[in-house]
Amino acid sequence: MANAPDRFELFLLGDGEKKVTEEADTRIPSSSIFTFNKEDHTLGNLLRSRLLQSPHVKFAGYKVPHPLVSKFELRVQTDGTLSPRAALMQCCKDLVNDLSILSREFTKEFELRKMVGDGAKADEKKDDKRAGK
Repeated sequence: MANAPDRFELFLLGDGEKKVTEEADTRIPSSSIFTFNKEDHTLGNLLRSRLLQSPHVKFAGYKVPHPLVSKFELRVQTDGTLSPRAALMQCCKDLVNDLSILSREFTKEFELRKMVGDGAKADEKKDDKRAGK
């Protein structure tokens, strides 16, 4: 595409550019808008869905202002017992924990299947030798 930015511009931060900025939403109590630079729907939807699992979060939603600009805005409103920033920080910690569990379980399952597969191949070779193949 002629209008599309260079691929590296989609994930490398420029000089002085911050990954995340927070702006308090003065129209709604206990609400903030977080702008994530060099990120897209993948992280936006992951954060939104995890934030909504918190009992202290009243609203969480995100939008991508323009499809050719790799950033999204995440709006978070809490019940006031927790600040939006604290809710987002807890969300990130929970996601890191969830992803480490997923990685550990996937690796364990992969290794088990590899062992079972290797065992099945060894059994096939024994059966082939017995059958004289």
